[in-house]
Amino acid sequence: MFAQWVQSYRDLPLLLNQWANVHRWEMRTRPFVRTLEFLWQEGHTAHATPEEAEAEAMKMLQVYKEFAVTQAAIPVIPGRKSRIESFAGANITYTIEAMMGDRKALQAGTSHNLGTNFAKAFNTQFVDEQQQLQYVHQTSWGMSTRMVGGIIMTHGDDQGLRLPPNVAPTQVVIVPIVKKDTDRASVNEAVDKLHVALKEAGIRVKIDGNDLKTPGWRYNYWELKGVPVRVEVGPRDVEQGACVLARRDVPGKEGKQMGVSMEPSAFVATVKDLLQDVQESLLAAATAFRDENIVDVTSYDELKAAVAEGKWARGGWAGSDDQEKQIKEETQATLRCFPFEQPAGPHTCFMTGQPAAEVAIFAKSY
Repeated sequence: MFAQWVQSYRDLPLLLNQWANVHRWEMRTRPFVRTLEFLWQEGHTAHATPEEAEAEAMKMLQVYKEFAVTQAAIPVIPGRKSRIESFAGANITYTIEAMMGDRKALQAGTSHNLGTNFAKAFNTQFVDEQQQLQYVHQTSWGMSTRMVGGIIMTHGDDQGLRLPPNVAPTQVVIVPIVKKDTDRASVNEAVDKLHVALKEAGIRVKIDGNDLKTPGWRYNYWELKGVPVRVEVGPRDVEQGACVLARRDVPGKEGKQMGVSMEPSAFVATVKDLLQDVQESLLAAATAFRDENIVDVTSYDELKAAVAEGKWARGGWAGSDDQEKQIKEETQATLRCFPFEQPAGPHTCFMTGQPAAEVAIFAKSY
């Protein structure tokens, strides 16, 4: 379609974004991560110059990185793919790589600078300002429902989901605790006021007033769902004008905050602060976990040892395509990326012993 839509430099840049369901054959499927059908956001652009295409590809990778870090609380590593791992037909593929809870890598989003490769294949040309016929320079980029799996596998624990507040469908659940019918009216009235205050503040909140289940059952249920904050309100809390907050990311008594004022403005401020702290704590914990499991290597034997322990290996790389394939065949680890943030040099290739311009990260992946 680009070949039909683009005729002149005045038609550029052409920027398309779509949400689409994709079907593809997979020998082995994994929920969210690798499925026969998935939903993704996909962009395609065409530009007059290679500089504009490169800027677009980098801009979209930054958009994906910002979403992963600030919303999903996943500390991704942005970088450039190797020639072998790049998208077929791309001049350069950029990626954000995330470490899951089992220490495998997840390619969480990609952005491709396609150059003029597809333009030449489909004869997508335009007349420039000098009335010369030129090929367009293209990009494509995407992120899919794989990110849902990334959130689950980055933050989940043995109790179930742990959702970052910024993306949690329900950020707060209020659990009324009623043991006597005489307490029901006062507790429900207090809970309703808290519910209204949170909703008016833009917080996604639910009330679980299911009397058929015990409070403990309901606590466990919402912990399994990964709701970041739980509010507990009983008759004594109503009398004292204070309730209990429990954060999902810190189990047990350590994660409970007692005596929280139920005065609406004070209550909302406390909940907002707690949600922000949960968001930041999940990111900090995931970042610390990632950094603890990246090993700097100076030899192929050190890489094999690191990968055998389930860790990521980082080291200078100036190896050939055949040597990169050898590592994959012998260790099942692939070159995830050349990180944009490079440690200070000089670097030596752990495979060849030759000087290396940059370091690369190798890891097993989904």
